[in-house]
Amino acid sequence: MTDPSEPGDGRPDEGIRAIVSERHQLINVAYRLLGSLAEAEDVVQETYARWYAMSEQQRDGIASPGGWLTTVASRICLDLLGSARARRERYVGEWIPEPLPDRAEWSSGRGAGTTADPADRVTLDESVNMAFLVVLEAMTPAERVAFVLHDVFRYSFAEVAEIVGRTPAACRQLASSARRRIRSSRPPASPASGRADTVRAFKQAWEAKDIDALIGLLAPDATATGDGGGFVSAQLRPIEGAEQVARFFADRADAVRDMTILQCTVNGQPGLAAQRDGVTVSVLAFDVVGDRIKRIWGVLNPDKLRLWKGTDPPSDD
Repeated sequence: MTDPSEPGDGRPDEGIRAIVSERHQLINVAYRLLGSLAEAEDVVQETYARWYAMSEQQRDGIASPGGWLTTVASRICLDLLGSARARRERYVGEWIPEPLPDRAEWSSGRGAGTTADPADRVTLDESVNMAFLVVLEAMTPAERVAFVLHDVFRYSFAEVAEIVGRTPAACRQLASSARRRIRSSRPPASPASGRADTVRAFKQAWEAKDIDALIGLLAPDATATGDGGGFVSAQLRPIEGAEQVARFFADRADAVRDMTILQCTVNGQPGLAAQRDGVTVSVLAFDVVGDRIKRIWGVLNPDKLRLWKGTDPPSDD
């Protein structure tokens, strides 16, 4: 059987290889626009389906196939973002972006909506940390697309305008508005080593049920948000205030006695993962400002944990 990336004589088809090589870029763009890798993969599949639905003559007439693919994927994301708001209004509890593990922790199996191909993995940088993605969630679809494409991926406003369907000047204003949102909601980040130390101290205080230590690690206005998606028990509304957050975690310390709490990387930042019998059942992401934790996001929805070790569905064998 001939590989789909090769012509009938077995020689590599460089044109097809070039198109397939864009997949990594498309996954990275779509994840930042949607906050869900499963949805991002669906977008990329639809994008390639539209590419191959064209005739060979039509494809040959496209000067920049990579640019065409990104434009189409971004437009699909823009449409999805418009409908996502309605879907998330029906979501049970709070909706948190899908957490991503470090490359070394990426699940090797294929679950629904996941990929085992290393080339598809999202590049973990500041534009995918949980605090950043949560701010993006508060933007309008057009703001989010304009900001991500211009500020993160360096597309010109003329190119963004073609995707969003507005003038370059309007797209410039959208990106500017998005930047103001980012600046107002995200204080300067703490050094990576300091964030890791703070998360480690939180883990130790949580396991010890030390409320005073937990309060000392939390900012006075700290919040904790859980996402169970209606599949598992989770707080339906964020918990606010250092003492309330500390007592919440201390009260639930006994519930995790049968779990292993591991330090890990969540969207490129220090975080925690709770495993039961080798299966990841929750992932905690943290926003650390100075030496205090300002926000905690706990993802318990199993549909959002398929990439984490131990979360592959059991075999039918």
